[in-house]
Amino acid sequence: MIVERLDHVNIITDRLAETARFYAELLDLEERDGPPPLAPEQVRWMYDQAGNAILHLNSVDCPRAFEREVEPGSETGAIHHVALRCGDFDEVRARLDARGADYAINDLSSIGLRQIFTPDPNNVLLELNFFASA
Repeated sequence: MIVERLDHVNIITDRLAETARFYAELLDLEERDGPPPLAPEQVRWMYDQAGNAILHLNSVDCPRAFEREVEPGSETGAIHHVALRCGDFDEVRARLDARGADYAINDLSSIGLRQIFTPDPNNVLLELNFFASA
């Protein structure tokens, strides 16, 4: 079996609208309804410009195929962060500044990579990767 790519990340939240707005405003992800029978007030899917569902955002009361205990707002357990390849470092940084967001920058010039680390509204740590153009 060969992994083709990361398919999506699921975040269980007690702040569904705020979380969807965060990803839409910061990363230009498009917010859409999830598939039926899931209700829009229980699930929001966030799509990239190519039409891929990157994030599945679910309310605490959203039915799940695999039930397990979650604690919205707590740190993400064994998962340290979610990494997303992004474009336009300066624009994302300006958006974070406009939000008054907490973030850290890491510069790995040896491989042409700049990173921004920031938590989302649920305390999920994001690693936003910006590679220099080849």
